[in-house]
Amino acid sequence: MAATVRDVARKAGVSAMTVSRVINNHPGVSSETRQKIEAVIGELNYAPSKVASGLISAKTQLIGLIIPDAANPFFAPIVRGAETAARKAGYRMLVCNSESDLRLERDYVADLVSHRVEGLLIAPVGDRSDAHLGKLVEGSFPLVLIDRHVPGIDCDSVTLDNANAAKRLVDHLIAVGHRRIAFVTDADDVSTGRERLAGVKQALAGAGVPFAEDLVLHTTADQIGGYRSAQQILSMRDRPTAVFAVNNMTAVGVMQALRESGLIVPDDISLVCFDDVQHLAVISPFLTVIDQPAEIMAGVAAQLLLERIAGNAGKLSRKITFPGKLIVRQSCGTKVP
Repeated sequence: MAATVRDVARKAGVSAMTVSRVINNHPGVSSETRQKIEAVIGELNYAPSKVASGLISAKTQLIGLIIPDAANPFFAPIVRGAETAARKAGYRMLVCNSESDLRLERDYVADLVSHRVEGLLIAPVGDRSDAHLGKLVEGSFPLVLIDRHVPGIDCDSVTLDNANAAKRLVDHLIAVGHRRIAFVTDADDVSTGRERLAGVKQALAGAGVPFAEDLVLHTTADQIGGYRSAQQILSMRDRPTAVFAVNNMTAVGVMQALRESGLIVPDDISLVCFDDVQHLAVISPFLTVIDQPAEIMAGVAAQLLLERIAGNAGKLSRKITFPGKLIVRQSCGTKVP
């Protein structure tokens, strides 16, 4: 446990007010007492901060943000959008990367709360995040989910209409002739993958194309996961003509495996995904994608959180859903390979 003002006061044999005066360099403290307090501060490794000075009012002007994958370019505008909104409102933001690890996420939630953040934005690891997030909701702690839902957690959220966006992406693949489409996605307990799979099924059903369970490959939603799934796809006897990757990093892994096997996109197999990488799109506009307004979504989420903190939101939770934008480029092909 971190040392507190009271810990310093107790060990130095003075009042907490005297310790506060030394910390804030106020007059009225003898040189001898000041030296004693400073020695104890060093011994206990006490770190006075804005958090400590805000304990009485419980206003630290801090909010927390937890994302699951700092390496994914999708989350860069999430951080930027949330931080910009917070800064304009006079708040600072503490950012944590859970690495899609449930235990790490739980620890970060505890750390941020102990650092007296006034509210929390989180793109949760998955459905199992309900255990620690549920405690925040029960305690009426300001909480906003971004990008993902967690069943049973009734709080404000800002997400994409994943099912409809995925349906539009698969509708396009079907329109250019694809019927056997593989879907590389993450675990069943992540709402984004679950909702996008629902959109895949809707598109196939609408076109009268049978759904094939063996064409759904669950993996980690990163480059390694995409690479491994592509290797499975390449080993199939009846290989699909198109691959739908759940996000951009997964698509990169798929592309890597295809190229190593001597296959060309889209000549030999088509590839589409969620999330546009803007700087890559400028250099080489290639991937057909569903683009998400990530920065805007994060800004809105931060605004919802700030309203909760200020007590300007009602009792009912607010669910805001954004549409995705279909951007058609070369990677889906204009005809089936």
